[in-house]
Amino acid sequence: MSVLSSEIAAPVLALAGGVSLDFDNTVVFQILIFILLMFLLEPLLFAPVLRIFALREERTEGAKAQARELDEQAGELYQRYQRELERVNRVAAEERDRVRAETTKLEAEILREARTATARVVEDGRKQISAEMTRIRFDLGRESERLSQDIATRVLGREAN
Repeated sequence: MSVLSSEIAAPVLALAGGVSLDFDNTVVFQILIFILLMFLLEPLLFAPVLRIFALREERTEGAKAQARELDEQAGELYQRYQRELERVNRVAAEERDRVRAETTKLEAEILREARTATARVVEDGRKQISAEMTRIRFDLGRESERLSQDIATRVLGREAN
């Protein structure tokens, strides 16, 4: 019955998920080697790797902090740039208005001088026309007198007084 029961028990145990383990000295030896390697590798491998990870994390955080600081500085520079640009635009607008006012004043002065000069030219022209008309009337009077004497001489056949 023991042979039969062990033959039946092995497949039943396998179906039930049971595993047969032989616990001997090699397991103890492997555990000791594992513990020894942990003590040896901790200062030689684990500590330097952890230091490298910590240093990398520190540098990453430092770079992030520096990036935030540079971003803040860039924001401040941008705001200062915007303020300066507004100031320059305001000064330019004031200068433009001042130049526009000067130009308007200069334009008015030039127009006034042009009107004065035009009025003077027109007045001089009127005087010349008046003088010319007087001279032409005088010449026409003399010419009409001469023509009337010439006509009278032709009509009368002699010279009229």
